[in-house]
Amino acid sequence: MDETQAGNPLHGVTLKMILDSLVARYGWEELGQRIDIRCFTHEPSIASSLKFLRRTPWAREKVEALYLRLLRATAALPSASRPRSG
Repeated sequence: MDETQAGNPLHGVTLKMILDSLVARYGWEELGQRIDIRCFTHEPSIASSLKFLRRTPWAREKVEALYLRLLRATAALPSASRPRSG
């Protein structure tokens, strides 16, 4: 593992994986409420959101920050309470 990435929870996680996780957890409506950007509130789709987020650094930063909060919240849950992926 690259020493500079050793503590980075986003290392190896693609933007699509992040977006898929957030949509699965919150759905488009709540995601649009948490991060008020048009690609989440008006005819949202993974493809259009990825296109926008890849060229808009401030929006991508907000999405990554929400994903990190989700990871921390999930890690804090007792294992019996964690949602199962499936």
